[in-house]
Amino acid sequence: MDYAQAIILGLIQGVTELFPVSSLGHSVILPALFGWTNVVAAQSARESFFLAFLVGLHVATALALAFFYRDQWVRIVRGLLRSVRRRQIETSDECLGWLLVVATIPAGLVGLLLEHPLRVLFATPVAAAAFLVANGCILLAGERVRRRAEVRAVVAAHDQTPSGDRRLDTLQFREAGAVGVAQVFALLAGISRSGITMVAGLVRGLDHEDAARFSFLLATPIILAAGVYKLPDLIGPNGDGVLGQVLAGSIAAGIAAYASVRFLSRYFTRRTLTPFAVYSLIVGVLALLRFGLWP
Repeated sequence: MDYAQAIILGLIQGVTELFPVSSLGHSVILPALFGWTNVVAAQSARESFFLAFLVGLHVATALALAFFYRDQWVRIVRGLLRSVRRRQIETSDECLGWLLVVATIPAGLVGLLLEHPLRVLFATPVAAAAFLVANGCILLAGERVRRRAEVRAVVAAHDQTPSGDRRLDTLQFREAGAVGVAQVFALLAGISRSGITMVAGLVRGLDHEDAARFSFLLATPIILAAGVYKLPDLIGPNGDGVLGQVLAGSIAAGIAAYASVRFLSRYFTRRTLTPFAVYSLIVGVLALLRFGLWP
C-alpha cells in the first residue's frame, strides 16, 4: 500500500463511517474500481497488512467521535459511576449511559466472534454492492415507517421534545437492545452502521437529531474496542512496512470523521435519511452492473 492509497482510504473511512452509506462497502468497492489489486487481495486474506491498516483507521475515527462529544461523554461516565454507587438511575445522563451499555453488548459480542469471518466472506464488490442496495432500502423503509400511526402512538406515550418527538432518555432497555441488535448487520459490507441504528431509533419515535446522536455515541466504544482488540495486528508482522501508511491514513480518517460528525449533527436537525438512501441505491446498482455484468 502506498501513501496515496492510504490517505484516500482514510478519507473514505472517516466520511462513510458516519454518513449512512457504509464505510466497509465503499472500502471494498472503490479499490476494485480503482484497480488497486494489492488492496483488494489483502481485504479478503485472513492475514494481511490491511488488518493493521484498519486498526489505525478505527482508532482514529473513534477518537474523533469521542473528541466531538467529549463534554457529553464526561457527563455520561460520571453519571454511570454515580448510578453504580447509588444503585439507581435518576438523571438523563445516567439513563443514556446505561442505554449505551445495553445497546453495545449485542454488536460487541457478535463482532468479537464473527467480524473477521464475515469481512473475509463478503469482501467482494458484488456482495458489497448488493448490500449497499439493501442499505438504501432500509433507509427508505425507516423514513416510511416513522410516519406511521403506530410510531406516533409510541411518541405520544412518552415525554416529548419541543418538536413533538420522543425524548432520547425515554428509550427502554429492550429498545436500546434492539438498536444494538440492528447494529450487528453493519458487519456486512454495504450495510451502514450509522444508518441502520438511526432507523432503529426513528421507528421508536426519536427525531433525526437524537437518532443520529445516539448512533454516533453508540459507534464510539464499538469502533474503539474493535481497534484496540486488533492492536496486535498493528504491532505484529502484519504491520511491518506499513506503519507510515497507517499513520497517514489514520490522520486523514480522524480529520474526515470529525468534519463529518460536525456536519451531520447539524444536518439532521432539519433533514432526513432520504438523500443517503437514494445515493446508496444508485451507487449499489451501478456497482452491481459494473462488477456483476462486466467483471
